[in-house]
Amino acid sequence: MIRRTERSPHADDAPRPWQMLLLATVGFALCFWAWSLLAPLGPRLRDDLDLSSFAQSLVVAVPVVVGALGRIPAGAMTDRWGAHRVFPLVAALTILPVLYLGHLADSLPEVLAGGFLLGLGGTAFAVGVPFVNAWYPPARRGIALGVFGLGTGGTALSAFTTVQLTDSAGRAFPFDLVAGCLAVYAVTAWFLLRDRPGRSTATGSLTARTIAAVHTPATWQLAFLYAVSFGGFVAFSVYLPTYLTRAYDLSHSDAALRTAGFVVLAVAVRPLSGWLSDRIHPVPVLAVSYPLVAACAIVAASKPELVPVGTAAFLGMAAGLGAGSGAVFALVARLVPAERVGSVTGVVGAAGGLGGFFPPLVMGTVESIAHDYTWGFVLLAVTALVAGALTSTTVRRRARTTENA
Repeated sequence: MIRRTERSPHADDAPRPWQMLLLATVGFALCFWAWSLLAPLGPRLRDDLDLSSFAQSLVVAVPVVVGALGRIPAGAMTDRWGAHRVFPLVAALTILPVLYLGHLADSLPEVLAGGFLLGLGGTAFAVGVPFVNAWYPPARRGIALGVFGLGTGGTALSAFTTVQLTDSAGRAFPFDLVAGCLAVYAVTAWFLLRDRPGRSTATGSLTARTIAAVHTPATWQLAFLYAVSFGGFVAFSVYLPTYLTRAYDLSHSDAALRTAGFVVLAVAVRPLSGWLSDRIHPVPVLAVSYPLVAACAIVAASKPELVPVGTAAFLGMAAGLGAGSGAVFALVARLVPAERVGSVTGVVGAAGGLGGFFPPLVMGTVESIAHDYTWGFVLLAVTALVAGALTSTTVRRRARTTENA
């Protein structure tokens, strides 16, 4: 059952869509910055806590899976209560695990507990997508969601700064800095963030809306595609520092900076893929992105020299994964009714996060057993090819049927 809100509590001020998009993107970036704090410190935590490869992978993967699963209720809550309430709440609650990890967590169980709660930051995605989607007409949602996707650059911000700030100012400083930024944003968003007047608002229980989202025909296809594209992006953003230090003997700082370059390119491609999705359609963008990822993964599997072939392979994967992530949500906006975008975004976003949870564990396990990463890249290539085939067949037919209805 759907009702129309008669009036936004802030309708008299008539905010502009670009202002709301900017505010949502900043909040998304800050929450993702917090969500990604442990990944650059993975190699250091391994040394400090004497962790195995699997335990180190678990430390950086736990926030990912919690952030993924948390998107399901976060998206449904946003459909019901609006982002102007949910976004500040997510930012404020994320402060607690950030401070705990910076000041109190000194053992593996404590770091895992803090990482579990840190997953709250990853739920911001499912809050922002329906919010931005409501503010823009269908013909401009691809580029708008692509711009919002720049918020994933919070992972690059973490990769660029966490190790360096820890070295120069102490272990707690990067956590204190992020906590302060989140506090400022939570207060700002509470007063300035506004849902679009007259937006469609879902009624009924969270469980009922989640079940309805799961039964929306396109949900599972979109979930798989996002698990490959965004999941691959998340997996590399959290595990690439570890891989580069282990496979190429780079320093922690050098590995973190190279990972930041990977993340920056993937993030920068998202608005471009959104624009292309508006101009031509998301399906062709996806049909090119996944084969590109597969080809580059095969190159990386051979462990070429890092410069220039290895670097080119990783940057090619970054471009393909970023383009795929942007195009999937341009497709969500086309295939899903407006009042269900939040709930479906929660399910699809959860799949994306889960797609980022398992690869680091697989890579860590494979390295522990075989002392080699080849099969991890081979599995990525095979999965990307399956996603490309699904896009070019079933998803293409569903898009045509939906848009011609």
